[in-house]
Amino acid sequence: MKHRMTIIIPVYNEIDNLDRIHHTFTDYFSQSNTKSKVLFIDDGSTDGSFNKIAQICNENSDFEFIKFKQNCGLSAAIKAGIDHCNTELIGYIDADLQTTPFDFDLLLADIDQYNAVIGFRGKRKDTLNKKIQSLIANSIRRGLINDGIIDTGCPLKVIHTVTAKKIPFFDGMHRFIPALIQLQKGKIKQIKVQHFERIAGQSKFNIFNRSLKPLRDTFAYRWMRKRYINYNVEQTDIH
Repeated sequence: MKHRMTIIIPVYNEIDNLDRIHHTFTDYFSQSNTKSKVLFIDDGSTDGSFNKIAQICNENSDFEFIKFKQNCGLSAAIKAGIDHCNTELIGYIDADLQTTPFDFDLLLADIDQYNAVIGFRGKRKDTLNKKIQSLIANSIRRGLINDGIIDTGCPLKVIHTVTAKKIPFFDGMHRFIPALIQLQKGKIKQIKVQHFERIAGQSKFNIFNRSLKPLRDTFAYRWMRKRYINYNVEQTDIH
């Protein structure tokens, strides 16, 4: 059976989570009605993550990888995954598995009616400090661009590949995926998903890249939104 969805998982020094990812996704694939595969993006890991990724991919044809030469950041990893996707749908989830792939089926139930279906974390299992930082970042974004997105930081998303490949990319883009889809006049649905504590590895985010950088990037998005080119071709005669 042909894969319908490619699930992008950026990895940067997540060696302690990779066996759990392998087992969890293998279980998910066995029960989901949507044929899917994982595409790991190794973002220049230095802890042995890539060796484990290569082993997983060698053992299971539903797992593939892209390896960066050096660390390029989350937005670059997502872009690489989208650029190399060859399926109808793109899924996205973080390597920490604070969300579960089993909730992809909740999003997939509505994907045929929308350009993207995205999750929002109903009951966050993060520390109070992380919750406050995310609250500030989401409040700043909504206040400045009014995108109506409840939780842009939720890593569980399903997007039609044709939509994802039109997203304009820049560093920090991962915070604005829903808003960038809205620039295309795309339709988005938001669904509450489960959230869990991180049980292995270390978060790569802090108050700077969770609150201060998003403020800078929000002004960049506002500038781009005014100048975004959006057109629909009605007819051509190209030989």
